Amino acid sequence: MPELPEVETTKNGIAPHILEQTVARIEIRQPKLRWPIPEAVSTLFPGQTVQDVTRRGKYIGVHTSVGTLIIHLGMSGSLYFVEPDTPPMFHDHVDIHFVGLNKVLRYTDPRRFGAMLWSDGDWYAHELISHLGPEPLTDAFSVDYLHERAKGRKQAIKQFIMDSKVVVGVGNIYANEALFMAGIRPTRAAGNISKKRLALFVECIKQVLAAAIEQGGTTLKDFVSGEGKPGYFKQELKVYGRADLPCTVCKSPLTEIRQGQRSTVYCAHCQR
Repeated sequence: MPELPEVETTKNGIAPHILEQTVARIEIRQPKLRWPIPEAVSTLFPGQTVQDVTRRGKYIGVHTSVGTLIIHLGMSGSLYFVEPDTPPMFHDHVDIHFVGLNKVLRYTDPRRFGAMLWSDGDWYAHELISHLGPEPLTDAFSVDYLHERAKGRKQAIKQFIMDSKVVVGVGNIYANEALFMAGIRPTRAAGNISKKRLALFVECIKQVLAAAIEQGGTTLKDFVSGEGKPGYFKQELKVYGRADLPCTVCKSPLTEIRQGQRSTVYCAHCQR
């Protein structure tokens, strides 16, 4: 699943090409994604000029004077440019054409768990956006904030930190990696972790996400950037996808468990 670094990489890849460009038309070959693509995308978006491209959590906002196109990549989605005469494949669901731009922005989603929606007003007030927690790479995500949110919580720290109401964008890959970097066992109750250890965890989350963005995200199967390139952070993964392999620190075999139907990999020796 594309997580925050992959979505940020996608946003950074497409924004320079579509800013101040006018939408000529939009081709919707498959409107049935996680939710049906609303008619407003077809009727209101064409003819508008892109004023800004932003990200909130795992959502990309393409802003115009009349509203915002909200895009979520779901489990397997990608948003990238193709040549105008590139024939669509079976999973290529949407093409966005721009006036005078000799490339087409294509949305591909094999599993169709992504979304393409429309917001007439402030997109921060949209029902999918308004409840989200702070961005992890901002000052709002601090040890004081996390310590306060974790007080009394018996939920495992990995599931706690993956809750988008607590903080956005820390998905499974990067939760595994940040917990390993901080030396925190994923099953430990969030409320039982000292403020000192939470301070280290906050810094590790920021470091892991920043490094992943710099590497263009992580490509495990489907993800490509707006320029059609894979992410290279996979080469930096210390625990995710390395079950039973030696820990990079102590050489003990890594342990894999299931938490909330997701794979968790950790070092039983290094993480306490």
